Amino acid sequence: MDDDLLLKNFFAEVSEVERDNQVLRILSCFKLNPFEYLNLPFDASPEDVKRQYRKLSLMVHPDKCKHPQAKEAFGALAKAQQLLLDQQERDYIISQVNAAKEELKAKRKKQLKKDTASKIKSLVDEGKYEHQYEQSEEFQQELKMKVRDILTEQEWRRRKMQMRISEEEGRLKKDEEETKEMWKRKREHEEQWEGTREQRVSSWRDFMKGGKKAKKGEIRPPKLKTEDPNKSYVQRPVKRG
Repeated sequence: MDDDLLLKNFFAEVSEVERDNQVLRILSCFKLNPFEYLNLPFDASPEDVKRQYRKLSLMVHPDKCKHPQAKEAFGALAKAQQLLLDQQERDYIISQVNAAKEELKAKRKKQLKKDTASKIKSLVDEGKYEHQYEQSEEFQQELKMKVRDILTEQEWRRRKMQMRISEEEGRLKKDEEETKEMWKRKREHEEQWEGTREQRVSSWRDFMKGGKKAKKGEIRPPKLKTEDPNKSYVQRPVKRG
């Protein structure tokens, strides 16, 4: 009997309650750990990922499952498979898993120093005792929670870095806008100054002729005072009748 027929027979026996429970399990998973969504151990192979995805996705497929959040659960499974089949994403998650294992091993060594019987047994069995412990349900549960902690911390750091980058980009954009506004005002001032050039030249000519007063708003050159050391002539008082 081939795999397709086995799957069909299996899902023919799956009740609606089991489908609903699977939807609830998926939606309650830790969002940063795709292994949890697919209910797989951390050492699962890509083939294991594909096989498990196919099995679970058929259980919660919106066409087969009546749960109102079946579509959301189905999408979560698809994303989990995509992440675990992406080598870069998978390597990142596995690196965090390995970091979690090292922390738990270090913690275990400290505990063994206090527990003489366990320490002696570990030495006698040449590591077999520790290997058995790492395969135990207790260790796997501790590992799962430690991976959660590490992934959460890394995600928080990533978001903080993104916030800083966004803030810096905002500051640079503001500086750029202020610089543009400054040059705009300077250009407008220069254009305004150039626009009054003829008026200023005309006022100067009228002044040099000495026969006309400058109109209101016109610019007149300053008068030289008699005590001005750089004067070119001396203003003489005008006799009034």
